[in-house]
Amino acid sequence: MSDVDLRKLRYFVAVAEELHFGRAAECLHIAQPVLSRQIRALEHELGAQLFARTKRSTELTAAGRQLLDDARPLLSSAEALRRRVAQTARGPKIFTIGFMPGITLTPAVRAFEALRPDLTVEMVRTTSFDQVQVLYDGRADVSVVRLPIDQRGLSIRPLFEEPRLAMLPADHRLAGKASIDITDLAGEHLLQHPDQVPEWRDLALELRSGGRRPVPDFNSVEEKLEHVASGRGISILPLSVAAYYARSDVSAVPVTSLAPNKVSLAWLASRRTRALQDFAALVGTVDWTMTR
Repeated sequence: MSDVDLRKLRYFVAVAEELHFGRAAECLHIAQPVLSRQIRALEHELGAQLFARTKRSTELTAAGRQLLDDARPLLSSAEALRRRVAQTARGPKIFTIGFMPGITLTPAVRAFEALRPDLTVEMVRTTSFDQVQVLYDGRADVSVVRLPIDQRGLSIRPLFEEPRLAMLPADHRLAGKASIDITDLAGEHLLQHPDQVPEWRDLALELRSGGRRPVPDFNSVEEKLEHVASGRGISILPLSVAAYYARSDVSAVPVTSLAPNKVSLAWLASRRTRALQDFAALVGTVDWTMTR
């Protein structure tokens, strides 16, 4: 069997995500017949049917689902390779740090710049959706992440922990209390994926109105808090994030029964550059209490 063409894999992923050849072709800016031929060629190369197509729908087969799981990290690795080579060709070495909202990198960055004046340090703000992805696609060398994350293929170094608070509308029945228990929130609509607050799922609380309302995909903390302030639900945020985005129409209340949020440094286990090793060693000497 010949080597798999990365271009065909990109085409496959586009169709797999859209589950519609026409829309995928529009996203890829190619003609639909061309896309269909490329997918058939890929199926021939792999010796497997990837899509089950009818006049009304397009669905992934079991082989297609497996390929999608494997193709995404492969394409990310290829993109990371391209970024790193292009970056090196441009000249001065750049070291990029990803970081989540509420985390202040200044002490770590200043210490690292003093240790490695030969490097240009850049920073990229991440979200819960891409805090790990930035490592796989090469946008960042390391990422300061908030757990839980999928740690497969990563090296992790714990940095600090901080309490988590319930973000409630200012006129909420629990607003202004010194602290609450998670059971006090039973029946509330959670404006984030339950996996980000495992305690709620573990306690089998009805936090999404019996599951009838979908969890929205917010691109920022600001969007989430706008919905909280409007009375559309509640959210759970780490202390530093709640403090950074404090607003008068949202009440931040400590939840005593929630485990603290764990903040760690993450990087690809397969990467062992000197700069990465230096930064990983340095972060253990930073006083992170000064950044919150």
